[in-house]
Amino acid sequence: MVRTIIIAILCISCAIRCAKAFTSPQTRSSITIANAATNGQRHSYVSGTSMTSLPMAQISEAEAKKGIDKVVAALRRDKAAKQELGNLTKVNNILGYGSPKAGQIAVRFNASFKKGGMGLSSVPLPFGLGQSNESEGRGTMVGQVKASLDEKSGKVVECSVFRDLGYGRAFNLKV
Repeated sequence: MVRTIIIAILCISCAIRCAKAFTSPQTRSSITIANAATNGQRHSYVSGTSMTSLPMAQISEAEAKKGIDKVVAALRRDKAAKQELGNLTKVNNILGYGSPKAGQIAVRFNASFKKGGMGLSSVPLPFGLGQSNESEGRGTMVGQVKASLDEKSGKVVECSVFRDLGYGRAFNLKV
């Protein structure tokens, strides 16, 4: 009997502490520190946990598109990339861009690569008009391209293509 009363009191006090912690965030202390020893990084300490945010330069969408065009041109020129991945046919969507280091542009996008072969559809056209010559999509692979470029010269510093959107093998472009 006494044991159950003690356990019940402990459970109630624990529930009250949890409710206070979740309902009153203003009681937590928050400190932000920025000094020369951390190279301009801002550290935020909130009751024992720390988060770091780095100051990053912003780049425009036009600069990112120019960078993506240069990466696409480099992948289309490289013989090893053509042999391993196929021809880069199109950029599907842009996932992100930015400038993580001073003087460098980082881009990430999905691109479609197509290996050799006809890949033409043999579906008959209606009314006995023969067969269509449309590309059917066989041999197409979508990969995620992650690249860094030099901001001033526009040269590709590093580039890697992740097959199967990061779950398979990766191809690294030699620069």
